[in-house]
Amino acid sequence: MKREEEDQAWMQQAIEEARKAELIGEVPIGAVVVKNGEIIGRGYNLRETKHDPTAHAEMVAIREACEHLGAWRLLDCTLYVTLEPCPMCAGAIVQSRVKRVVYGTEDPKAGCAGTLMNLLQEPRFNHETELTSGILRPECASLLTEFFRKLRNKNKP
Repeated sequence: MKREEEDQAWMQQAIEEARKAELIGEVPIGAVVVKNGEIIGRGYNLRETKHDPTAHAEMVAIREACEHLGAWRLLDCTLYVTLEPCPMCAGAIVQSRVKRVVYGTEDPKAGCAGTLMNLLQEPRFNHETELTSGILRPECASLLTEFFRKLRNKNKP
């Protein structure tokens, strides 16, 4: 299987995580951490549910992957996430030494994997991450667009 096909298959798993968030009224963002062809961490947005500003999909998936490995270093792991990581998540990705990040759609308000800045490939940090963007972009973007459209319509008088 070519790398792009593999990326699309894993991104589908991240999209499934995002759908779990949507079902409970959370912003639909999902993530999976993959090592040696196996998902070792899954996460979806839980900020509202847990009343926790750090409960982003990436953070949840990173914590689960670290628990799975019994280590804080996620060397040789790839993180797939439906939305470009924010500064907090980009920091956690660098700190956990994730080898590669693949994201679906850009985040014009908080994206720190190239949109506003690129913390994942900042040479002054002690770790730089390989980066691939735009995998299943239309699907990832429409999850968010539809979610916010429904929310706006629901809140109309």
